[in-house]
Amino acid sequence: MKILVTGSAGHLGEALVRTLQNTNHNIISLDLLDSVFTSQVGSICDRVLVEQCMKGVDAVLHTATLHKPHVATHSRQNFVDTNITGTLNLLEEAAIAGVSAFVFTSTTSTFGSALTPPADAPAAWVTEDIAPIPRNIYGVTKTAAEDLCQLFHRSHRLPCVVLRTSRFFPEADDNPKTRQMFEDGNVKSNEFSLSKSRSGRRSECPSSCN
Repeated sequence: MKILVTGSAGHLGEALVRTLQNTNHNIISLDLLDSVFTSQVGSICDRVLVEQCMKGVDAVLHTATLHKPHVATHSRQNFVDTNITGTLNLLEEAAIAGVSAFVFTSTTSTFGSALTPPADAPAAWVTEDIAPIPRNIYGVTKTAAEDLCQLFHRSHRLPCVVLRTSRFFPEADDNPKTRQMFEDGNVKSNEFSLSKSRSGRRSECPSSCN
């Protein structure tokens, strides 16, 4: 099987390439940054490059993204370009290439304010009925990218699954007050534990998308 991994210089993408390179699969790895785990250097916003990388691909593991810490360093347009346009490029080329599996890595940040518990409850209970209420451009663009995955499944029968993961990257929190109040390790531990306790779902996608 030929597998395209996007974001191969990032935490998750690198881990996937590290694992997959020890199998019999043929791995194509794409990232803006050059690394020992990146075979194609470039942007998912580059439609021509995406088309070239998609040739003969059976499955796509899409992890490339601007994420929450980038809110403090990148513009909203940067988020739209990477998280929405980049994902659209991949989905369109995957549909054209007849890819048999498309896995999109989203985030628990899409829940946003929906995780704020009622006044009389200690926590918010997350079910399939919870509608995401993103708090920032990161959540908005990841939610939009999820919708694109659903659209391509409905319109092109592209087999997609969306995984909402919690934080596992090294960058500091984008909120200055949070950085001042807590040591970085505590911030990450708290966010991880809260996202796991609030969200009962390890993967997010309507049944029609599975």
